[in-house]
Amino acid sequence: MHRTHRHQASRALAAGALSLALLSAGSAGAFATEAKPKPSPSPSAMASITIKPSATSVNAGGSVTFTGRTQGLKVGWPLVLQHQKAGKWIPLKATTKTKNGSSYSLTAKLNTVGTEHLRVSAVGKKVYSPAVTVNVT
Repeated sequence: MHRTHRHQASRALAAGALSLALLSAGSAGAFATEAKPKPSPSPSAMASITIKPSATSVNAGGSVTFTGRTQGLKVGWPLVLQHQKAGKWIPLKATTKTKNGSSYSLTAKLNTVGTEHLRVSAVGKKVYSPAVTVNVT
């Protein structure tokens, strides 16, 4: 019986050591998982631009002023007005820079008769306002 007792004690000790090792490894894995830094969003993902045209309909050769605010762009960041042509966004000559308070204003002369789809883009970044439509007659 003495021998059985010793055998049971060694089995219990081995099971305890194994449990402790598994628990330690599991918690170390959990700490390793928690310790990983979350990737921070790219500046472009955090940046945004709003847009509002002064008119949604204008005669050919008339001007429309676009105003809005930016978020996540530095003061002085260059912006350009783009229009969609054959599925591609083409920059126009209307440019400006963000002002204090993150606002902007730019005026464009629209000459092409038809429906113009326009947006403002941050130069050098993949940050765009939603598209707006202006009818040119």
